[in-house]
Amino acid sequence: MGMPMVTVATPLQREITEWDDYVGRFEASRSVELRPRVSGEITAVLFRDGQFVQKGQALFTIDSRTYRAALAEAQAGVATARSDLALANADLSRALRLVADDAVAKSEIDALRARVNASQAALAAAQARVRSRSLDVEFTTVRAPQSGRISDRRVDPGNQVSAGEGSSATLLTTINAVDPVYFTFDGSEGLFLKAQRAGADRGTEVQIRLQDESDYRWNGTLDFTDNGLDPRSGTIRARALVRNPDNFLTPGMFGNMRLASGAKVNALLVPETAVQTDQTRKLLLVVDKDGKVAARDVTLGPVIDGLRVIRSGLNPTDRVVIEGTQMAFPGSQVKTRVDRITPPPPAPSATAPVNLPAREATLAN
Repeated sequence: MGMPMVTVATPLQREITEWDDYVGRFEASRSVELRPRVSGEITAVLFRDGQFVQKGQALFTIDSRTYRAALAEAQAGVATARSDLALANADLSRALRLVADDAVAKSEIDALRARVNASQAALAAAQARVRSRSLDVEFTTVRAPQSGRISDRRVDPGNQVSAGEGSSATLLTTINAVDPVYFTFDGSEGLFLKAQRAGADRGTEVQIRLQDESDYRWNGTLDFTDNGLDPRSGTIRARALVRNPDNFLTPGMFGNMRLASGAKVNALLVPETAVQTDQTRKLLLVVDKDGKVAARDVTLGPVIDGLRVIRSGLNPTDRVVIEGTQMAFPGSQVKTRVDRITPPPPAPSATAPVNLPAREATLAN
């Protein structure tokens, strides 16, 4: 039987950026719990569960009849207050014309002036009640305070809802703003120090891949780093901002993120399939000029563009077995076919790096 044939290639030499890896979860950039500002009976639900809604869009209506009646009563109060003020002004004007004839006491003039002032105050109070009742009528139509994806309705027409402070009010639904979307993650103290020394700051580009993706297709920027480490876990909380124009990224999704950890370095890369495992050792099979196979202990780096970075244990001129590894073993003789290592074509980026206005939260220095 002849010697087996294997394919060999020298490692690909490339200038790469070193990355640190993190695991995190996507979150809504803004999340609102929708609660009524007036109490009453729900008369209509004006959206489909789970649809995208626009800011200001009507979502629920509450029976407005009692609030419209209260508004009409307040408007009548304004008319009464105006009438009282007009009468008070007329009485004061008549009294002032009689002052020259000493037909009116000064105390009576003072009383009439006080009555005018009181009537003006009563009119202002009545007008304020009209504005308040008008707001109550306006609040019987519950509108979206922001654009985003709405959850399911928690109440149906016919249900009574209650206004109140905070969580005491009835929850109607929630709205999540998901473009852009946040990616939150925790980093160890060591990785935090490494990022600090590398100059990572708000606006630093990050790359993210989802659980079913092999490539880092989603681009974003570092948006926030907390102002201290958690003394219990020794980690620091951070966040990236990712554009999500097609709303594919959903709050709650997990992802793997990488953050540049330093300057570009020259590296050797080989196909992931060329790396062999022997218990805890990572090996590459190399073939010398006489066709003899040898195993090299190597230290692995990250996967970049589908190729594995080899940190140590490999020389640029080594001929690495990239195909036919199952037919080669250390000490055996093989025939070789020379090929070249080329990275697979990159997947298209799902988004461009985010370029939004600066935010108050920055990387702690």
